[in-house]
Amino acid sequence: MLHFEINKRSGKARTGILKTAHGDIETPVFMPVGTDGTVKAMRPEDVSKTGAKILLGNVYHLMLQPGIDLIESMGGLHKFMNWNKAILTDSGGFQVMSLGPLREIDEHGVKFRSHLDNNTIYDLTPEKSVEIQHSLDSNITMTLDECLELPASIDTIKKSMHMSVRWAERSYKRFIDRPGYGIFGILQGGDNWTLREECCRLMSDIPFDGYALGGVWLNVLFETIDHTIPFIPEDKPRYLMGIGIPADIVGGVLHGIDMFDCVLPSRYGRTAQAFLKHGGTINLRKGSMKEDSRPIDEGCSCPACRKYSRSFIHSLFKENEILGAMLLTWHNQQIYQDLMKDIREAISSGVYDDFAKEFFNTFKKNSPIEYEKFISPTRTIILKKN
Repeated sequence: MLHFEINKRSGKARTGILKTAHGDIETPVFMPVGTDGTVKAMRPEDVSKTGAKILLGNVYHLMLQPGIDLIESMGGLHKFMNWNKAILTDSGGFQVMSLGPLREIDEHGVKFRSHLDNNTIYDLTPEKSVEIQHSLDSNITMTLDECLELPASIDTIKKSMHMSVRWAERSYKRFIDRPGYGIFGILQGGDNWTLREECCRLMSDIPFDGYALGGVWLNVLFETIDHTIPFIPEDKPRYLMGIGIPADIVGGVLHGIDMFDCVLPSRYGRTAQAFLKHGGTINLRKGSMKEDSRPIDEGCSCPACRKYSRSFIHSLFKENEILGAMLLTWHNQQIYQDLMKDIREAISSGVYDDFAKEFFNTFKKNSPIEYEKFISPTRTIILKKN
């Protein structure tokens, strides 16, 4: 019952509108991560001021603290965290995978011990994950899947992929359809293109409201996108899960992705790393920032750039002042939302290929070491001819 319409195209890139019960979302979109019901170091109203229309919560973490029953008794996650816009909730599959010996996975679902106390045992099935997301009042529910650690053998990937498809079928059957709410299926298959295609064909038979690319290995990021998108419904939103330095976003849109999320804007903000409009970063802890009177980025409209210098923010981090993390997180989230706005405008104008080329050329020119580290060795077909 989510309505998605495509408005403009520029090569494989496209703009659209995703209509939810908590507002319309322009795509391509970046979704700030609010794992525990909050975007770290930011008030919800300030997240909204950056232009964000949707953010993420996480089933695994919200189960553990503060607890689903409490959030439901408070009227759902929107009211609990004072966020009146859309919410997408991750099913918890990735977090469970990272627990290692604390979890057991079989056809039924997952049994795991809390990483907080090592004692409390939880039982998470595909059906239970959907029920939890319903209790949270999530606008976009994600199916529970098994997220493998790569590399893995073909037999292991195939077995896991087919179980994730069966879990997706169970998740879809348990989902309660209602206006402005929807459920996305997660596509697996590792780095094996035959299995990716098979997964897409199986999942396309289930009428999900959108499809997410899960378990993507960065070494073959854009190759994975190119080997996935042709086999999923063209009229549904495409979500690249958990990946999102600015260059990944620009390249992902170039290859047809509509939705992104990533923890890096917040994580970098708490560790003195600032994103810049051209795609690179600077470290505000560096001694060279001590007497630098310039704003973090001349082209940014966030409070950190409008009102404060690099020198002041450097001083905040040297003194471990909380304000440093708050200002820099706001800045990073603003950089991401401004990038998405520029992306949408370039697509609407029919010049997205040129926009992407200019972005990568500027990134390489201004941050050559960073460009070589994050782009050249792995994302080998960013600017392939569309």
